Order: sequence, then C-alpha cells, then structure tokens
Amino acid sequence: MNVRHLLVAFILTGAFFFANAQNYDLNDLRQAPPKNSLPVRTPQMGIHDVEVQNPNLDLKVNYWRNWTTFGVNANQASFSDNWQNGGVNSIALGAAFNTKFDYTRENKNFTSELDLKYGKVKNKDQLARKANDRILWDNKYAIKFAKKWSFFASLTFESQFDKGFSYKTVNGKDTIDRRISNFMAPGYLTESMGIEVQPFTGLSIRFGTGTARQTFIADDNVLYPDDATLNDPAALAEYKRFGVEWPKKFRNELAFQIVANLDRNLSDNINIKARYAFFANYGQWGDASHRLDATLTARVTRVISVTLNGIALYDPLQEEADGKLQTAQSLAIGLLYKFPR
Repeated sequence: MNVRHLLVAFILTGAFFFANAQNYDLNDLRQAPPKNSLPVRTPQMGIHDVEVQNPNLDLKVNYWRNWTTFGVNANQASFSDNWQNGGVNSIALGAAFNTKFDYTRENKNFTSELDLKYGKVKNKDQLARKANDRILWDNKYAIKFAKKWSFFASLTFESQFDKGFSYKTVNGKDTIDRRISNFMAPGYLTESMGIEVQPFTGLSIRFGTGTARQTFIADDNVLYPDDATLNDPAALAEYKRFGVEWPKKFRNELAFQIVANLDRNLSDNINIKARYAFFANYGQWGDASHRLDATLTARVTRVISVTLNGIALYDPLQEEADGKLQTAQSLAIGLLYKFPR
C-alpha cells in the first residue's frame, strides 16, 4: 500500500469521526445536580385540641357619675380712725360644698345633689351676723317617655345650720332682738310628682302637679310671741310661724310646684348655677312663694376663684319680712377645688 492509499484512508477515518461527533447533544454532557440534595421535611398532619379564650372580656359599665365642689372665701376691709371718706372695718368668711351623683341607664335617671353653704360677717361695733346659711338635699328619679320629657318623683329637704337673729341698737350698742331661725326651724320636707322637661343640656324644669310639703318648727324660741301677743287670745289664735299655727310645730300642705335648675359653663372659666322654686298651696294661691338662688363663679387659676352669690326670696308666710321681697348678695374671692377636674 503506497502513501497515497494511507492518506486517503486517514482522511476517510477522520471524516467518519467528525460526522459522528456532530450527533452528540450538549445537554447530555451537562452534569445534573444530585436528586434530593436539600432535605425537605414533610409536616405531620394531625388534629389537636385548642383552648379558646373567653370572648367575654368581663368589662363592666359604670353608670354612676359624680361632681364635687368645695370652696372657701374671705372678704376684709379696714380703715384708719381718721379716714374721711366713710367705711367700716369688716371681715367675712364663707364656705360652700356641693356634690352631685347621677345614675343614667337607658331611659331611667336618678340624681342626688347636696348643697351646703355657710358664712358670717363681722363689722366693727356690731355683733357677728350670718351672711349665708343653707342646707339643700334634692333627690329625683325620672323615667323618660320622649326625647326631652320625663315623669319624675322627687324628695327634697331644706333647712339651715345655725341660729339666726334680728338685731336692734340699745344705748348705742348692737344687741340681739329675737331669734328668727334655727336648724329645723323652719325645716322643709317636700315630696313631688309630675313632668320634667329638659330644653337643652344644663337646664331642667319640673312641674310638680302632685306636691306635698311638711314644715317643721323644732325650736320653740324661734319667733316666740311677744308679751302683747301672748296676752291677747285673739291675736295669739292667729299667730303663725312660717305658716305653722302657734303653738304647733308641724304643718302639711298640698300644692303645685315648679323647680328650674340651670348649670351651664359660659366659657372655659366661667360657670353659672341657678335654682328657682315656685310653691303654691292649692287652697291658698295668694300665699305662693318664690325663691331664686344664683351663683356665678369665675376661675382665676386652678384653685383661685371669684364668686358672686345672689338670693331673691318672696314668702308671704314669713311674717318678719312684712310680705316684701327679700334679697341677699355677696362677692368674694377664695379657693375653689373641683373634682373630677
């Protein structure tokens, strides 16, 4: 075999291997990762008991609300002996306490309010006198039958703490004339039923069509008859103390009553609180009584306030007033604490 034949055979062999090399798939040459190279954990299936928390959170609603106010105030004035523009040395002290409880649930409401006031004033060359003296405890239960209207029943107690006197001047000195009031002399207990309307928040008006009031005279020395009256049987038979015939200590009346209460903030620091009471005996409409108590409070700081008090009273059964309108007014600065704030 010559060299030419060997060269032809070599070329044919190379061509054969080259043709077969074109038939390989490159994908077959790639190395695949091993199967299950990363462990896979299969969760175990099962049913377990689960403790469910109590859906009731055991929350209780407090239907009670309370407001309490306590204040102490003072007034003082002094003048030198050679002061030519007039004036008298004086000092006045007063205290006031008010607390109110309110229970409202659905269409039912109960309120209880206690209002206490006491004050005295001492002027030079005069005996100390009461400037304010009041006990008022008002309780009311109401059932609402319309948006602003309710049926109500109430129980109210009124009296004063201390003795009150009339005064006269004897030989240039201020002296006591007679005792005109004391605790439970008079004292009033009033039961009332009727309809109440609340035109807006802070104002309520009661119309007590069925009202009974008991008047108590627990001190015989209050408005004790003078000698002339005691010695005149006709005059003594007509003598009365706050409408109670002498020497009785108790009187019961059936009457119509209107009570209006206002408690409203005029601004963030100014509040007005007022109570008007009208009382008319069904058998003696001409002896109807009217009383208006109003207090305007202006807060200067958190604890310092200026208070203006006013009272207007017309009661024909108070003989000492001679059937005239009685008024009282006081202006004082003092400490006032109110909570909740």
